[in-house]
Amino acid sequence: MRFSLNKISLVFLLPCTFTSNAQNTEINTNSVSLCPIPTYDNIADKTGKSANENFTILSSTSSIKKGEYANFTGGVTLLNQDKSVVANELSVNRTNSTVNANGDIHFQNKGIDIFADSLNINQLQKTTSLTATSYQLNDSPGHGSAEKININGNGKTLSFIDSSFTTCYGPVPDWQMRASEITISSDEKSLEAYNARFSLFDIPVLYVPYLTMPIGTDRQSGFLYPTISSSNSSGIEIETPYYVNIAENMDATITPRYMSDRGTQLITEFRYLEGLQSGQVDIEYLNKDKKLINNDDSRYLARFQHIGTFSERFRAHVDYTTISDDNYLVDLGSSQFNSNDSYLYQVGEISYFADNWQTTLKLQDFEVLGNHQRSYKTLPQIEISRQQKLDNFDGILDIYSELSSFDTADKTQPTAQRYHVEAGLLYPIASPAWFLNSEVKVLQTNYHQKNINDDSPLEKNVSRTLPKIRFHGGVNFDRNLTLFNKGYSQTLEPQLQYLYIPEKDQNNIGIYDTTNLQDDYNGLFRDRRFSGIDRIAQANQISWGVTSRILTEENNEVLRFSLGRIVYFNESNFNSSEQDTVVDKSALAADIFLHLSRNWQFSSDIQYNTDLGVTNKSQTSLDYLFANNQTIQLNHRYTRDVSGESLEQMSLATNVKIASRWQFVGRFTQDLKGKRSIESYAGLEYSSCCWGIRFTYHRNINSKIDDALNINENRDAFDSSFNVQFVYNGINNNKSSNSVGDMFNSSIFGYKRPYFLNN
Repeated sequence: MRFSLNKISLVFLLPCTFTSNAQNTEINTNSVSLCPIPTYDNIADKTGKSANENFTILSSTSSIKKGEYANFTGGVTLLNQDKSVVANELSVNRTNSTVNANGDIHFQNKGIDIFADSLNINQLQKTTSLTATSYQLNDSPGHGSAEKININGNGKTLSFIDSSFTTCYGPVPDWQMRASEITISSDEKSLEAYNARFSLFDIPVLYVPYLTMPIGTDRQSGFLYPTISSSNSSGIEIETPYYVNIAENMDATITPRYMSDRGTQLITEFRYLEGLQSGQVDIEYLNKDKKLINNDDSRYLARFQHIGTFSERFRAHVDYTTISDDNYLVDLGSSQFNSNDSYLYQVGEISYFADNWQTTLKLQDFEVLGNHQRSYKTLPQIEISRQQKLDNFDGILDIYSELSSFDTADKTQPTAQRYHVEAGLLYPIASPAWFLNSEVKVLQTNYHQKNINDDSPLEKNVSRTLPKIRFHGGVNFDRNLTLFNKGYSQTLEPQLQYLYIPEKDQNNIGIYDTTNLQDDYNGLFRDRRFSGIDRIAQANQISWGVTSRILTEENNEVLRFSLGRIVYFNESNFNSSEQDTVVDKSALAADIFLHLSRNWQFSSDIQYNTDLGVTNKSQTSLDYLFANNQTIQLNHRYTRDVSGESLEQMSLATNVKIASRWQFVGRFTQDLKGKRSIESYAGLEYSSCCWGIRFTYHRNINSKIDDALNINENRDAFDSSFNVQFVYNGINNNKSSNSVGDMFNSSIFGYKRPYFLNN
C-alpha cells in the first residue's frame, strides 16, 4: 500500500496550488498554531572555514602516524563538501580510507541534522553510517530516532533502520510512525517507509506494509486519508481518495465512495492549467442504486468548468453540468452543488474586448430540477456594447445591442428570436461633494415569435419602441462629531432620481428571460424593475433616499443608516407583493449597519409596506466576537410572499474553544412558521500543531422534488449523518484546512462571515 501527503482531504496530502493570471486555486489555512521547528547553526560558518572535497579537521589535540592514521580529540570539527561533523573524538585511518567518530556527534548536511553516539565514513564505498541516532529534518517539523542511519556517497539518500518518525513534539508525540526502515530521498523530496506502525498517544492503531509521503512542497501521487461517515440516506460511507500527480500543470483525484445502503460510487476530479487557461472536469457515477427498488438506471453527475484569456483581448468561460435525475443531489449529495439547489446553470461564452467596445457570444441553459415549467435556453445570445466620448462635449454616446434566440424542450411553449438595441447619451458629472448623472435613451425591441396557440394573446411579430429619461443626483455633507470623548466624522448623503418610461401594453410578448428584481434600498435607484427586457415597466417616478454614516478618525465605518422609497406619479403602478393593488408609492426600504466595537456587529435591511402596515421582507444579523476566533451569530429572515406563502426562519451559529486544543462548531435553523427544525449541525474538533480529528453530526430537511423518473423511494423527510475526519496539519509546515470555515459551510445555508470581526 502506498500513501502520499500532498493534497488535502482527510486528507493526508498537503495543499495543491495551481497559480496563473487566469485563476488561483488553493486550499485555505486555519488558525491552528504550527509546531515549532528547532533550528541549528551552520557548523561550517561557525569555524570560519570553507568546505571542499578534502577533509578539513579542527581539534584541540591530535596524534598522527604518517601514512597510517590520525587521532583527534577535544571539540573536533570535520568539514567535507556539504557535510559537517562535530564529535568528542575522531580518527582517520588512511590504510582503509575510513573515518570514525565517537561521543556527542552532531552530523549536518543541507537536509538534516543528526545526533548520534558513533559515526563511520567509508571513502572507498562512499557511505556514511551513524548509530543510536536522533534526527531533525531541516525546515520541517519531521523528526525521530533510529538505531542506525546510512547515507550514500552523494548524500542524496538516507536510510533509517529501526526508526521512528513524527511531526509532533513532546515526550509522547500525539502521533508517531515506527518502521523497520525509512528511506528519505532529497532528490524526490519523499519519504518511504517499510512495515510502518502508526500510534496515537502511544497506542497502536494502524499497520501499513509500505507507504510514501513527501517531505517538501512538491505534489506526489498517492492515497489520501479516508473519510468515514454514517447517514440515514446512504448508511455507512467510506471514501478513499487517491491523488494522481499527472504533470506540473495537471492532476486528478479518484475517489471510490462506498455506501452500504446504495453501493459503490466513483468520484473523479481532473484539473489543468496551461498559461492563462485553467479548468476542471468532475464526474460522479453510481452504476446501480441498491436503495431504489423500481429503478435500475445508473445515477451520475458530470461538470466541466473552464476560464481563460487568450490573444490578449479574448476571454472564454464554460460551466456545464448534466445530471441523471432530479433527486441526485438530495439522495447522494455532491461537493459541486448544494442538496437544496433547484436548478443547474449551463453556460458557455466567449468575449472580445476592444478599446471602446466589446462583444460576447453566449450559449445559456438551465436544467431545472423537478416537474416545473422548463426554462428557456439561449442558442445563441450575442451582445455588443460601445461607449464613445464625444468631441467638444462631455457626454458619452452609449450603445447596447442584443440578439437572442430562445428555445425550450417544452413543445407546448412558444419560441422567439429577439433583437434589442438601446442607444442614447450619458452625461455624468461627479465631484467629491456632489454628483449628477443624466441619461436619455431610446429602447427598440423586435420579436419574431413561433409556436403560438390560437387563443394566445402573443403575436408573431412585435415591434416595441420606448424612450427612457433618467436623472440621478446626490450631495455629500460631512461634519466632525465627538461621541464618548472620541472624534468621529458624520456624513449625510441624500440622493434623488427621476425616471420616465411611457406605458405600453406588452401582453403580446412572451416571458423568456425576465423576472422581478429584488426590492431593497439599492434597488430604489435602478432604472428597471425586471431582470430581462421582455417586460420594460412604465415609470414616471421619483426615488428618494438618504444615507448617514459615522466614521472613525481612521475612516472605519461604525454606523450606517439608509432610508428611502419610490413615489409614483402615474396611476397604474403595483407593489411587487401586491400585484392586484394599485399604489402611489413603493414599500419603505431601510438598511442599517452597526459596528461599535471590535466585538459587536449588527446589520439589517427591511422593506416595509406603510399602506398595509406589514413587512414585505427583512433580514437581520447579529454577530458577537467574544474571544479570539470565537464567535456567535444570530440570523432572522422573513418574506411575506414566496409562491403565496410567508417564510420566517431564525438561525444560530457559533464556534467556541472549549479547551486548549478542542473547538466546537454549531448551527441551528428553525422554521418559525412551520414550528420545526430545518437544520441542526454540531462539530467537535481536536487540533494540535501537527494533526487533528473532527467529529460532526448533521440533521437537515430533505428537499422534496417530484421528477418524471419517480426516483422518490425510501426517502425520509429528514436526513441525519455522522462524520469522522482526520486532519493533517502539514509535514512541510503548511496547514491542511480551514476547520471553522469547513464546518460552517457544510450546512445547507452556508455561513456569511461578518465584514469587520477578526475571526
